[in-house]
Order: sequence, then C-alpha cells, then structure tokens
Amino acid sequence: MNAPSNYSLTPTVGRGMVAGRPDIAGTRHMASAGHYLAALAAFHVLEEGGNAIDAGVAAGLALGVVQSDLVNVAGVAPIMIKLGKTGEVVTISGLGWWPKALDPTLFEREHGGHVPRGILRQIIPAAPDAWLLALERYGTMSFGEVATSAIRLAEGFVMYPLMADYITTFNKDYAEWSANAAVYLPGGAPPKAGEVFVQRDLARTLRFMADEEHKVSVNAGRVAGLKAARAAFYEGDIARAITKYHEENGGLLRMEDLAGYRSAIEAPVSLKFNRHTVYACGPWCQGPALLQALSLLDPDSLKEMGHNSTAYLHSVTEALKLAFADRERFYGDPRFIDVPIDRLLSADYAAERRRMIRPDEAWQEMPPGGAIEGYPRPMPSRGDPQLPLDTSYACVTDRWGNVFSATPSDVSNSSPMVPGTGLVPSSRGSQSWGDPKHPSAAAPGKRPRLTPNPAIAIGPNGEAMPFGTPGGDVQSQAMLQVFLNRTVFGMTLQESVEAPRLASFSFPDSFEPHTYLPGKLMLEARLAKAALGPLRQLGHDVDEWQDGTWRAGAVCIIEADAKKGLHIGAADPRRPCYAVGW
Repeated sequence: MNAPSNYSLTPTVGRGMVAGRPDIAGTRHMASAGHYLAALAAFHVLEEGGNAIDAGVAAGLALGVVQSDLVNVAGVAPIMIKLGKTGEVVTISGLGWWPKALDPTLFEREHGGHVPRGILRQIIPAAPDAWLLALERYGTMSFGEVATSAIRLAEGFVMYPLMADYITTFNKDYAEWSANAAVYLPGGAPPKAGEVFVQRDLARTLRFMADEEHKVSVNAGRVAGLKAARAAFYEGDIARAITKYHEENGGLLRMEDLAGYRSAIEAPVSLKFNRHTVYACGPWCQGPALLQALSLLDPDSLKEMGHNSTAYLHSVTEALKLAFADRERFYGDPRFIDVPIDRLLSADYAAERRRMIRPDEAWQEMPPGGAIEGYPRPMPSRGDPQLPLDTSYACVTDRWGNVFSATPSDVSNSSPMVPGTGLVPSSRGSQSWGDPKHPSAAAPGKRPRLTPNPAIAIGPNGEAMPFGTPGGDVQSQAMLQVFLNRTVFGMTLQESVEAPRLASFSFPDSFEPHTYLPGKLMLEARLAKAALGPLRQLGHDVDEWQDGTWRAGAVCIIEADAKKGLHIGAADPRRPCYAVGW
C-alpha cells in the first residue's frame, strides 16, 4: 500500500480542506499542548537545553495549573516515550489504584452499584510519581527546573473563557466543599475571563517539593534530589495532609497507600496500519480501542470511499462501535484480570469482527463483544451520558529523536480539595464499576479503566508522530479521525486537526453512571449538512453539534524526523491549544 502522494513533513496545500491556522515548523524541537502557556513552558525548557521528556513534564505540570479545572497536579498522567538513542517505546502508567481500605462490596451494598461523588471516589494520586519517574529515567533536569513555569503560573495567570465557563457551569459543585470554593469561587463567585486567577496553595505545594529536592541534590545529585521531591509528596508533609483529611472525612487513603505507590513502566501495545506502526498504552486504559478500530479499517477502501463521504462516516462509526463493545467486555487492569489483548489485536480476530460491519445498516444497539469464551457479557444501562470536559494533552519532540506524549487529567469539582494544598486527589474512581462482575470493578489495589490514552505513531521512514486529546470516550474517536486524515488522505497536520468530526455514544460511558445512548451519533455541522439524512437512512440516530465544539476533542499532534531535522506541529482550535517550536 502506497503512502499518499503528498506525504511529507513539509506542509502542503490541502485536498478539500483549508485550515484556519498554519502548521508550525521547526528544525530543533516542537511542543504542542492543550493550553498555550503549557506549550510555552515546554519550549522554555527545550531552549534551556532540556530534552523532550524534561519539556513534556514541564508542560504537564503547567497544565495542572492553567487547566486545573480539568487536570490536577494530584491526578493521573499516563505517559508514552520514544527514546531517541534506541528507538524503544515505553509507557508510564501514571494511574493510581484503589486504597487498601476499600471494601469491594461497598458500592454495590451501599450505593446501588455506583461510585458516588465525593471523597470515596478518590484513589492514589499518580501524576507526581509519573512525572518524577519520567525525569529520573529519561530526563536530564531537576524537578525544580521543569516546575518553574507551573509555580509562576500558580501565583497568577489570566483566566480564559473555556475555564471560566467550566467553573460557572459547575458553580454548585465547587461550592459543595469549602476548600474548592475558596480557590474556584473567589469572593463567592466564579472568576471572569480576563481576571487574574491565583492558586497560592498549589504554588506552595510545588515549591515545597522543589525545595525538598534542592536540599538533597546540592550534595547527593540529581536523581537523589528527584527521590526527595517524591518523598515530599508521598511520604512527607503532603502525604500527611492528604491522609489526615481522608481519615477525618470518611475517605480511604492512608499513608501506606501513598508510600507504597509506584507507577509502572510497561511496554506499549501496537498495531501496523498501512505504513505506520501505532503505539498505545495497555488495556488498563482505552488505548487499545484506537488500535482495534484501525484494525477493522482498510486504508485503500477508505480512500476509495472519499473523505467524510456517507460510506466513510458509516464505516468509521461501525468500527468504533465494535472496538468499544470489546472495551466494555474485556478491558481492565491486567494485574487483576486476564485481558486477551493479543487475540483482540490479531489479524484473524479483526477479520471476524470486520464481517460485522454492514455497509447498508448500522448497529442500533451496542454490538456484542467478541466471541471469546470465558468472558461475561456486561449489561449496560440506557441513559444520557455526561460529556466530560476533563483532561488535557501535551507532546514534545527534540533534536535527539526523543518523543514525549502524555494525557494528564482529573477534574477539581467532583470531589474535595485537601485544605492548604491546592490538590484534589485523583477522582478517577469514577471510571471504575461498583458491579463486582464487571471487568473494571473497583477493588483494593486495582486501577480503574482510564480514558486518557496518549499515542505515538512511527512512519515508514522512522518519523515520529505523537498525538492525543482530551474528551473522555471521544478521545480515541477524535484521534482515529485525525490520524486517518493525515495518513490516508494526505492532509497537512493542521488540516487533519481542524477537519470536522463525528462521535458515537453507542456504548457505556466510561464515567459514572456508565449509561449509554444506543445508536447515537453526533456530527459537527459541516458534516451534518450533507451526511445527516443519508446516515439516518442507514439507521444511525444522528444529531448535530456546532462546528468547532470542544465536545469533539482537541487534538495536538507533532510529526518529526530527527534525521532531517524537521518538526511540524499542529494544535486544535476547539480549545486553547497551541504548538510552538523552532
């Protein structure tokens, strides 16, 4: 199969698509992130001589400040890294697990099989450990150096419309806990766009970690300093503040939970599609669903259908439904359940599932999960799922061939902030099930099934393409479409990002209460004008989104060839995402 004729790192004139922004081109390094200040934080580190991992951590920490409504410093941070020297791709899970004190029957017995809002859904914070582990194993700089921008931004940055709107929308949620309200409802009201927004406690927390690092690193070196920063969070004053609050307010986190936590360094899963190898995190997140959807699609057939034709949109939607049906049936923490990932990503299995895509009829219910013996079939509940804003994304490439891709997350309005810290410990328990029969049921020491899923694709000549997005269950769907736009239809990166999208909701939402809308398909308005009627005739329950909606994801992406010294970046205007490079 041949690559598109205009496949190149060099920006080209689009075929049927005109981007509102240019591709960003550089010869040394590139960063693209969910907020322009985070991209700038990464760029500063690159210019100071740091590598892509140093810069990526700087961006991730900054996102925990300038998007602290959607990304918490004490949240989750799954990371994927490609090493320039060896070409190896590794993942850092950056996902905490349920505390030891959890009674696995609690949610079914006392909460109707649901994980309630509040302190009970908080799991071990993983992001600080993940950032520090990335720096220790693959970086070159100290925590204090890469956290400089985040600390400064926590002392004050200019509020922007998306964050202001989010806080206003969830005003009552923030008011539920006094510490949350003190930060996000200053003076008793949501902050307005254009005002300076200050998070002093968060600044003090980050500065404390940096100070504890410095005390040790002066004499003992960089790695010892990073370990000291980690100890400050997981064994010292910060851990004591978190666990004291939990003990006093009915929470489950204890000192032994935090002290015993370590992010796992794991091999990714991968799939060859056309001339690219696409890497995703394991089935403790939804990353393999992107690969499964790709396995059901043929690039030549898609190109023949035509970009965003009715046949194309139908095929992509049905492939996504099948992939997510398998996600629902099989995915979970592989340390606790046997996920048949090799079978799910095999060519034989893809051929079986591909036969379930009917060209003239949509699945109006969630398709059945694959016919693999020994796995129960979950029974989802109908209902209108929430459409979360949460999560952000950052990717970085450098002149040494290193590649960084991370999707940090966790909201600040669904569970309480620990007073005096500026931290809302990870509320990712919302992505576990209270039903003990579900593959992602809550259990002590078990990780929820995470939606954030960074990716890296490696092209035919070794060029690297990190990409990702916020958006809950929309993440893999937006990533799939952007990837196809680039690799099948030869759009420039920015055109690939800005092209209109669809999103299916014909499977259980990953967030509580895990409801779904059978057959529901949303189209951005540009798609709906031509395709809404024909797709309805095929049986899709189609509705329209406005163009450029944040609900359709916000993909950031880079394409880099370290051998040629070319770095091309793009960022989604659906949110305040920007790319910057040189």
